[in-house]
Amino acid sequence: MTIYFYKADGLYGCFSNFSLHPIEIDDLYWSTVEHYYQAHKFVGTEDEAAILAIRNAQTPLEAATLGRDRTRRRRSDWEQVKLQIMWRGVLRKFLTHTDIQAILLNTGEELLVEDSPCDYYWGCGKDKTGQNQLGKTLMNVRQEIRRRLAKEPCTLLEP
Repeated sequence: MTIYFYKADGLYGCFSNFSLHPIEIDDLYWSTVEHYYQAHKFVGTEDEAAILAIRNAQTPLEAATLGRDRTRRRRSDWEQVKLQIMWRGVLRKFLTHTDIQAILLNTGEELLVEDSPCDYYWGCGKDKTGQNQLGKTLMNVRQEIRRRLAKEPCTLLEP
């Protein structure tokens, strides 16, 4: 059975990048994966000051709005690195928060699909033909966590 998710307050809402599960990466605190992801669009650019504004955004929606501002210049390699950035943030989230890690692992081998009606890259889009990259990232994170658990079943998982 396919598991669809979208809104942070919905069923499987912890799979959303808007879910309120903070992460720490490279000694920096991020309120959500959305904050982390959006900020990394501007690393090394003339608009690098946007990173702090995004990091300090009060909500993930505000962080997303700031990160999607087309008047700012994104890093030139963004299309090449965005999947890696997402992977790193999502993996950290599920390694940090063992309660939602258990939810992810309990999905077994089910297909995970971000049921976004408007995002055809990260989600499946309105007509379900999208790439579902967030769902694929979550399934890969699920496999990585299982691999780590099998390798070191009695230790805390660290990325």
